[in-house]
Amino acid sequence: MIGNAIKSVMMPHGTYLGKHVLVTGGATGIGLTLAQTYAKLGADVIICSRNEERLKKASASCEGISYKVVDVRDLNAVTDMVSRFAEKNTLPSVVINNAAGNFICPTEKLSKNAWNSVMDIVLKGTFGVTHEIGKQLISRKKPGVFLNISTTYAQTGSSFVVPSSVAKAGCDNLTRSLASEWSKYGMRFCSIALGPIYTEGAFSRLDPDNRFQKLAVENLCVKRMGEKEEVAHLATFLTSDYASWITGAVVNLDGGETVWKSGEFNQIKLH
Repeated sequence: MIGNAIKSVMMPHGTYLGKHVLVTGGATGIGLTLAQTYAKLGADVIICSRNEERLKKASASCEGISYKVVDVRDLNAVTDMVSRFAEKNTLPSVVINNAAGNFICPTEKLSKNAWNSVMDIVLKGTFGVTHEIGKQLISRKKPGVFLNISTTYAQTGSSFVVPSSVAKAGCDNLTRSLASEWSKYGMRFCSIALGPIYTEGAFSRLDPDNRFQKLAVENLCVKRMGEKEEVAHLATFLTSDYASWITGAVVNLDGGETVWKSGEFNQIKLH
């Protein structure tokens, strides 16, 4: 195993002072860790999701976090939320599209409702939030940074998670497309493509009998699962002024999963 995760804040304290940061799906898991880390670095953080009870608990976990009850599938609700930000002069200059939906299902058994649900949250939700905030920033001639939380199988495809794979691939394409088109407005776009990172909510749906975790670790060069704090380290760097020359990038944060699986002779053990 190569090293353990460092969980202390990486970026200098005060890096995000005076900045408004929006984290969708920010009430639990990776989204909550992201929100807490940005808040510790000085940001005014707004988290949104559908569950108000979880949002209240999350916002109370760290000073500097407030919340909005918004389902990103509801474009009218997203538009209303962004309009309120604009009216109160709290329009986010950093947007983390983290809201997601996923489950294991043989594709031949996939229902239309299940397909639409993932598409609406991941692809349409990401576009809706990005589009509404982007338009407001453009009209006010303000810069912004958008970060999409993606996955490595968006690049390769994957069995049993086809809706998520297709939706995340679309989000990666959105990252690259808008990095080009909206650079003239002072905006940057990046994605973090995650390998297996344990969160209770995700793994209760994707690995209910714990069979996947052992297999996942075997397919990682680093031989351990990733941790939420490591996502926050990379995210807070990519959206900071320290990374102002990075745009259109989809960065793998996967413990070497992609290269381990892709090399023809990687599984040979000579020693």
